Amino acid sequence: MKIAPPLQVLIPAGVILPLALVLPGLCHGGGWELIGAFAEAALHPSLDPVVVDSLLRGLGVTVGVALLSWSLSLMLGLLLGLASSRLVWSTLSGTALPAELLRRLLAIPRSIHELIWGLLLLQVLGLQPAVAVLAIVIPYGALVARVISDQLDALPDQTLKALLSAGSAGPAALLTAMGPPLLPGVVSYGGYRLECALRSATLLGVFGLGGLGNELLLTLQSLEFRELWSGLWLLLAVMLSLESLIRALRQRWGLANRFGQAQPGVGRQGREILLLLGLLLPLMLAISHSLGIEPAALLHWQPLPPLHSQHWQEALALPWGRLIGNTLLLTVLSACLAVGGAPLLLLLIAPWRLAQPLLRLLWALGRLWPPPLTALLLLFVFKPGIWTAALALGFHNLGILGRLLLEGAESCSGAAEDALHGQGVGARVALLYGRFSALARSYLAYGAYRSDVILRETVVVGLMAGTGLGTQLQESLSSFAWDQIALLLVAYAALTLVGEDLSDRARRRLL
Repeated sequence: MKIAPPLQVLIPAGVILPLALVLPGLCHGGGWELIGAFAEAALHPSLDPVVVDSLLRGLGVTVGVALLSWSLSLMLGLLLGLASSRLVWSTLSGTALPAELLRRLLAIPRSIHELIWGLLLLQVLGLQPAVAVLAIVIPYGALVARVISDQLDALPDQTLKALLSAGSAGPAALLTAMGPPLLPGVVSYGGYRLECALRSATLLGVFGLGGLGNELLLTLQSLEFRELWSGLWLLLAVMLSLESLIRALRQRWGLANRFGQAQPGVGRQGREILLLLGLLLPLMLAISHSLGIEPAALLHWQPLPPLHSQHWQEALALPWGRLIGNTLLLTVLSACLAVGGAPLLLLLIAPWRLAQPLLRLLWALGRLWPPPLTALLLLFVFKPGIWTAALALGFHNLGILGRLLLEGAESCSGAAEDALHGQGVGARVALLYGRFSALARSYLAYGAYRSDVILRETVVVGLMAGTGLGTQLQESLSSFAWDQIALLLVAYAALTLVGEDLSDRARRRLL
């Protein structure tokens, strides 16, 4: 039996049924008063000048790390994207083999989460500001390279062939024919990566790499909820301002949103984009100086201990089946909660338009609140394990997917929904079969991509909630067991590369 597309988006929400059965058994009931105090503190954040000053300094570090790592990853990704493009190599040398080899090499750094890069670089380079920047630049640069090379290879090449036939040189023909149509896609994706860089910089701060994330962790551990909410409201203000700026620029320049629907724009697009890109270099230099980054310090590496054969045997004896199985189960549960939860919540509040701002606020908090801190908060009332980790990871990604679904619904024509309303259909059914019908396949396609991201993020909550490969990674790092760490990285890379391939296949099938 074939299921209608709008109903398909609700299928993942079926995971809520077993969750409702399992949660009562996980609840230990010892921290509900703390949860109540946490919620109450949201309305009474601390305005102590000393606290606010400390939070503002931490926020400045987080935003600086995000902007610097984003700028560097864009530049690195652009260069590597061109170098891994089949079209570029075919045009310049007649063979695409080097592009294929480089694509496979770049799959390794992007398969490892920025948190793992940060923890590894911390062991090798010591605690310095550049560690957080490099931890984001390495995987982000490889991700940007993949997107740019895919976009470039997917562009029509008739103009390029015409220029080459007319005798133009290969580099000049590529720049003239492919540069202008590639630029809007690069800028649109670059805006999305800036949002991600802000979240990653906050997350790395939670694990000791400085910035506002570290402040949030300390206030949560000391149960200073009023100070915690002061930091959260500051971070929320920055995040929403950034999102509004990116949305305004997309509309002004006529760039597509992440559901592939073009938005209206005006002229002067190219000049304004190039002007902003030209400001990146002085901005990077200023931020680097303010953060105290010293490039020479990156040349001094701390030596790693030697590896012995008996250590490898101990590493191979780890319960790999259970660790990998828990990681995959955590991925599936979190993805189902996020992908199915967003449309379900929108349908539930459909008759009450005034509830939508509250839902937007909830999703905004989910996007900015780092998953490990959510896991710590949940541990006040739930036992550690897969379901607790899935709730923390699912809530974070629910905020991301919910925002995207709202953007897509608002950019779609409401004619079908209005027609159903005119026939006396209820608000929920009209929304489901009106707007969701047009969005279902593209939303599920993005959900498939997000599932691949969630697989990478399992390490984040695994470190806190005690499940999957993440908890073993924490133990191995604490004991400096580099043989175990090496095998864990191989396992993570293999899983994420397989997940990436499966998500790509799912997106191609859906779209």
